[in-house]
Amino acid sequence: MATETAAQAPARSATALSAGFILKKALLSALVALGLFAMMIGVRTDAAGTSAQLIYWTRFGELAAIVVAVFGGSILVELLRHNFRHLEPANLVPTALEGPLATIRRLVGPALLGFTLLLPVIFYDQRYILDIGILVLTYVMLGWGLNVVVGLAGLLDLGYVAFYAVGAYSYALLATTFDLSFWVCLPLAGILAAFWGVLLGFPVLRLRGDYLAIVTLAFGEIIRLILINWQSLTGGPNGITGIPRPTFFGIPFNATEEGFAARFGIEFSATHRIIFLFYLILALALLTNWVTIRLRRLPIGRAWEALREDEIACRSLGINTTTTKLTAFAVGAMFGGIAGSFFATRQGFISPESFSFLESAFILAIVVLGGMGSQLGVALAALAMIGGFELFRGLEQYRMLVFGMAMVLLMIWRPRGLVGHRAPTVFLKEKTVISSSLVKEGHG
Repeated sequence: MATETAAQAPARSATALSAGFILKKALLSALVALGLFAMMIGVRTDAAGTSAQLIYWTRFGELAAIVVAVFGGSILVELLRHNFRHLEPANLVPTALEGPLATIRRLVGPALLGFTLLLPVIFYDQRYILDIGILVLTYVMLGWGLNVVVGLAGLLDLGYVAFYAVGAYSYALLATTFDLSFWVCLPLAGILAAFWGVLLGFPVLRLRGDYLAIVTLAFGEIIRLILINWQSLTGGPNGITGIPRPTFFGIPFNATEEGFAARFGIEFSATHRIIFLFYLILALALLTNWVTIRLRRLPIGRAWEALREDEIACRSLGINTTTTKLTAFAVGAMFGGIAGSFFATRQGFISPESFSFLESAFILAIVVLGGMGSQLGVALAALAMIGGFELFRGLEQYRMLVFGMAMVLLMIWRPRGLVGHRAPTVFLKEKTVISSSLVKEGHG
């Protein structure tokens, strides 16, 4: 009996220590939440009437509810982590379910593509859903373009919105000044954006990590300031208006006898142009995806992956890191420029306000959340982020708070992204025995 009591004493002590640690961490989390949300939720200010007098009111009850929720949630997370810390991630899924889950993962991409193709047919009369679909596909294309630079080449780019802006303004200026069609301006905008990508690449050839991020951030701000101050060319803060809408190979989407509806003998509807824009950005996004996948299998794609893993080892293998970085910047910038030209023709109006740093941060968040290097993950992340904003729209002032908490929880659950993997494009499927003459130990 004495031996059993002595054996149970360390267990009780460890349990008490664990409980004390959990309560201490939960209390600390609650205090942090109180400090963060005291002025955001506890006190609300507004301007009243025409006099714009500042008034405020308190919401201490809602603040207390959030602090209590953080306290309870922290305890729950720590308990789960304490009880399941011995389980390996590979053992969480039963062996019998591994085959069906692998099949489901393979079918997610084709199923998502099939639903996207049928979306305009299913929601033909719902303009709001079609507009959201176009927005999601635009950010999917931007995410895939940035994924070349960040996910494949490992170059942290915080100024990607600059190429987005270059493509948009290139299309707007070419279309309004020289009266060129959309199909002529589209590749020209991509080429000009790629040229600016090469210009950005040269100064940052020797930089990496945080220093590279700072320089790319500065490049994005330089482009935005140029757009604001070069009023004779860009229109300054007023932007450019009257940008021509895209046509179906010269056939406009209007109610005239030369319009799309009259040519094909159907009743005119303003939805025709929206559906055309939807399938247009879908085709551009799929083209981006196809080109990226093909490039990954080429020597330049494998050079990007080698550069991402270890630049010093990449140099030691004889890979020209200068051309490798420049091609990554150029290809990513080209896709961003093409997406920018589509944005300009869809909106019919552009201004520097549409190309702030927040756009770069949003696109980078899509790439990181989806999983750097994963095409499917970027598409799912764009759908989650754009759809998440719209899903939480009814929460009004709590929209950003709830959405941000959901993002934090998701990154805790999947720290490498929704579909995070860094498997190289080319690898040995079987173990290869190395000759004993090539290793120091004398065996391979």
